[in-house]
Amino acid sequence: MPNADRLLRYGVSGGLSALTHFGVGLAGTRVLPPVPASSAGFAASVVVSYLLQHSWVFRSGTGHRVAAPRFLAVTAAAFTLNAAVLWLGADVIGGPYPAVQAVALVLIPLLNYAINSRWTFTGVRPDPSPTAPTPSPSPPGD
Repeated sequence: MPNADRLLRYGVSGGLSALTHFGVGLAGTRVLPPVPASSAGFAASVVVSYLLQHSWVFRSGTGHRVAAPRFLAVTAAAFTLNAAVLWLGADVIGGPYPAVQAVALVLIPLLNYAINSRWTFTGVRPDPSPTAPTPSPSPPGD
C-alpha cells in the first residue's frame, strides 16, 4: 500500500500538470487556434508531470533513458484509455459526456499511479545517510 505522503505528492503533481495544460493552452490561444494551443498545453503538462513524478513523487533513481520512454508509454496508454472510455460510454451506451468523462478521470490517475509506481519509476534513490561509512581511498600503488 502506498504511503499517504506519496499519494498527496501525486495529487499535487497531477494538479500542477493540469494547471500547466490549461495555462499554456489558454496563453497559446492568443497566437494559435484552440486545438494546437491545447496540444501545446498537453505537451507541456506531460513534461511537468514527468519531472515532478520522477524527482518528487516517486523519488526515482531510474535513469531518464529508461524512465522517460516508459512514462510516455503509460501516457499514451492513458490517452487511449480515455478515448476508449469516452467512445464506449458516450457513443455506444449513450451516457452524458460529463458523467463518462468523470469515470475516465477517476480510472486514468489510478491506472497511471499503479503502472508508474511499479514499472516506470521503480528505482528509488538511495537516502544519503550521514552514518553510512564512506569507502577509504586505496593506498597509492594498488
